[in-house]
Amino acid sequence: MLKRRIIPCLDIKDGRTVKGVNFVNLRDAGDAVELAARYASEGADEVVFLDITATVEKRKTLAVLVEKVAKALNIPFTVGGGIKTAADAATLLNAGADKISINTSAVNNPGLISDIAGRFGSQCVVVAIDTGFVDGKWKVFINGGRTPTQADTAEWAVKAEESGAGEILLTSMAADGTKAGFSIGITKTIVESVNIPVIASGGAGTKEDFRDVFINTGCSAALAASIFHYGEISVNELKKYLSTYNIEVR
Repeated sequence: MLKRRIIPCLDIKDGRTVKGVNFVNLRDAGDAVELAARYASEGADEVVFLDITATVEKRKTLAVLVEKVAKALNIPFTVGGGIKTAADAATLLNAGADKISINTSAVNNPGLISDIAGRFGSQCVVVAIDTGFVDGKWKVFINGGRTPTQADTAEWAVKAEESGAGEILLTSMAADGTKAGFSIGITKTIVESVNIPVIASGGAGTKEDFRDVFINTGCSAALAASIFHYGEISVNELKKYLSTYNIEVR
């Protein structure tokens, strides 16, 4: 197993970093550029930037802000939100992103994964999956978690990999922002369903939550937002804690 990664996430709305619970009730969490720079200095392995209303508002990701954040970073930087074409991806990669994340547009057009992977390489393509528990099954949601689909989460993850995805970013909507712990079951299922790295997202509240998701699912990385944004846990502190459990981090 490669060393695990700790990834802070910047959810962006109207140019500011925000955070909510279960994808709603958003509150301000600070300036994206300042937060990104702080995380890089604290030892974060990557930063993810998600323009969370770009798809719903039918607009493109804020490329100017992406460029500013990229300049503040010396670690890998993933950007998502409103990417509908390989040209959109090119704009963000040219603005300084190392990888792009696609969600709704990939569900609506799986060929987009292949297009972007073919042009820039699979290592650039992160397929984000927002999943919710519906009638006893984990289903894929789109449009920033607003719209349920009939797609089975594990089946979609497999198809995304087959289409050229280099990584899966799995967010449990039920756990998102609750600080009640990652959704271990579905994360483990996805890790066992694909052969590409899986980033666990949604529910981080304590250092123990990171320990548990790494030990019990085999995920490659764990992502969190509010516990880092509001200073509840620092990346450095978390990495030191994980090392006491022989969980190797970068």
